Amino acid sequence: MATTTTRARPAALNLTAGAERRIADLMSRAPGDSVGVKLSTPRRGCSGLAYSVDYIASADPMDEKIATPGGDLYVDGGSILYLIGSTMDWVEDDFTAGFVFQNPNAKGACGCGESFTV
Repeated sequence: MATTTTRARPAALNLTAGAERRIADLMSRAPGDSVGVKLSTPRRGCSGLAYSVDYIASADPMDEKIATPGGDLYVDGGSILYLIGSTMDWVEDDFTAGFVFQNPNAKGACGCGESFTV
């Protein structure tokens, strides 16, 4: 009799310690009605899709919820397919600060790094 094995489901999104600290910082200064921050991939930029992180006042049941020590991150249900297996980090240097994504689904990105294509 043949046995079937179930492959482990990849994480929807991996967060570095830096990203978790930034989410905690954002939530410590969030508007009073915020339940978390939400990552989405709206259509914009040179390559078609961009990363966007915004406060949200209510959770959409279609979104993927990722609990972090400092607050909840929601991943837009319509964006999750573009992000599965990605790593989200927070990077600061002398000139810039922002979330940085290592996305194995991205087939290309614009020169400035603001948008990507799948």
